[in-house]
Amino acid sequence: VKAYDINPQPRDKVRDGGTLRWGINEFPAQWNRNHVDGNLAMAGVVSNALLPSPFLSDEKAGITVNDNYVIDARVTERRPKQVVTYTLNPKARWSDGRPITWADYRAQWRALNGRDPDFRIVSSTGYQDIGQVTRGKDDFEVVVTFERPFGDWQSLFSPLLPAVTNRTAQSFNNAWLNRIPVTAGPFKFGGFDQTAKTITLVRDEAWWGDRAKLDKIIYRASEQDSLMGAFGNGELDIVDVGPSAPDLARARAAQGAQVRQAAGPDFRHFTFNGSSELLKDRDVRLAVQLGIDRQAIARSDLQGLDWPIALLNNHFFMNTQEGYRDNAGRMGGYDPERAKKLLDAAGWRPAAGTTVRQKDGKPLDLRFVVPSGVQVSKAEGELAQSMLAQIGVRLTIRAVPSDDFFSKYVIPGNFDITPFAYIGTPFPVSSSYGIYIDARDGKTWNANFGRVGSAAVDEAMSRASQALDPVRARRETNRADRLIWELATVLPLYQRPQNVAARETLANVGARGFYDLRYEDIGFMR
Repeated sequence: VKAYDINPQPRDKVRDGGTLRWGINEFPAQWNRNHVDGNLAMAGVVSNALLPSPFLSDEKAGITVNDNYVIDARVTERRPKQVVTYTLNPKARWSDGRPITWADYRAQWRALNGRDPDFRIVSSTGYQDIGQVTRGKDDFEVVVTFERPFGDWQSLFSPLLPAVTNRTAQSFNNAWLNRIPVTAGPFKFGGFDQTAKTITLVRDEAWWGDRAKLDKIIYRASEQDSLMGAFGNGELDIVDVGPSAPDLARARAAQGAQVRQAAGPDFRHFTFNGSSELLKDRDVRLAVQLGIDRQAIARSDLQGLDWPIALLNNHFFMNTQEGYRDNAGRMGGYDPERAKKLLDAAGWRPAAGTTVRQKDGKPLDLRFVVPSGVQVSKAEGELAQSMLAQIGVRLTIRAVPSDDFFSKYVIPGNFDITPFAYIGTPFPVSSSYGIYIDARDGKTWNANFGRVGSAAVDEAMSRASQALDPVRARRETNRADRLIWELATVLPLYQRPQNVAARETLANVGARGFYDLRYEDIGFMR
């Protein structure tokens, strides 16, 4: 299994110019990725070409400074408080001409530290542990002082947005809605075409780093079936195939194309909505979890993909990551008899004349919400439907428009169960923190789409995030993971393979794994 498969080529082998036509399966409305509505994989695929990130990951999740933006960053004090000092690249500028300075870092901390609920943030992880962000010896030195230690400090300020965006909740929530007002990358924003569902980026000649090889990148959003057809017809140069054997076969049959495959940092899962009237009882959620044969779903999803069928039994670490432990135990097994007993005890009993359990005259009928055109989601629903029928649970599959799937269904909690993939990062603790954190006020769940949490999980994750020793951090993370299995909120299925169809001549892009793409190096070989 490859860590990444991107056809890596030196810049002198990549020709100058050309337009890359890139297929994506959603057309985001919110482009502030730190906003809860903007935390989308495709938003990242586009805006990573446009926005600053202080660090870069290699294919093995090794972290180095991104010297286009940061010359040096390190922990300069450990006691009595953790202090991190960043030395910024003075050449780095926003597209409106302003330099990127310590003030941008301070404004982002203030927006994301969770103290003002009017900022609709994805997560306050890490930022909530910072006591102050101050100017160093000049505008290009940032001094970050933590009130509590934070081991994943390199995960912060990525992507960085300008201070003008982060100063008020109004601008944070709305300034990037259907807009990309400012950039600071090898490409700049060229325009949206809402009718054609395209997003155009053009080379930014003011970029201070290596000049982008491509003239343009045109992203085209459509449902998966249409994207595969467009790739086969030569209308697209790259598209994520996803875990679909028929789509993989179609991509491999395309002329002048290849499929690039690597171990993804992401995992397929089912999320159970704990705020749903039918699933607010933890024992009912657990019964549904035990009534699902994960091995059968993984076998179906991965059939024909040349990928090992191995269940993922951890909410934080991938099978291929150091720190992975199987923490599922009895909570992750397929046990329909135990599921039936749990449902009986919860008051959901078989009713005369029907196979569906009832309680107070109400049937146990769960909505399984999927994005239309994504065949793997539909197939997962049909398998789960058959499995849950055996324990007296009806599963009703509801297909919704892909563009609405997150914004109108997943994020507002308009579902009972839903399948999708969580995109991992080299920072498994901090990247997952917001998914499992408890909502203290009972309203602001942010990225916790299952709306389930506990003080015990919060405490374990807090210990994990504060551990500067990676061995202790992994131990505390696994302790939190065991507690999350007991909550029955997110049911991991398997670590996904990344299957990306690309033109054979396309260089430095494809199945990236943990590798952060260098967009300025992407292009077509000479």
